[in-house]
Amino acid sequence: MMKGIIDGCLLSIIDENEVYGYELAKKLEAYGFESFSEGTIYPLLLRMQKEDLVTSTLRKSTAGPKRKYYSLTPKGETELQLFKERWLTLKDNVNRVLTHHLLEGQEGE
Repeated sequence: MMKGIIDGCLLSIIDENEVYGYELAKKLEAYGFESFSEGTIYPLLLRMQKEDLVTSTLRKSTAGPKRKYYSLTPKGETELQLFKERWLTLKDNVNRVLTHHLLEGQEGE
């Protein structure tokens, strides 16, 4: 389940603007995902590129070698929308379980 969540988060960040791998790692960190390094993200991006969810373009960098910028493909945009729908359903279901659990706990007190 966690793999799918990170994929959805990556697609959402890429949907905002074209980004390169290190930038993705920094953005994930800013959102609180502190354990994701570039070494974790690049294999995910490679798989997503093979699945035609993202595409990449090499561009010059002022800070060293060329960087590979990622953007969503139409298939990636569709997958992002599906992820958002699945996430909202999952969030609602978990909230119902937690609320139900809390209500049961309060009844017994």
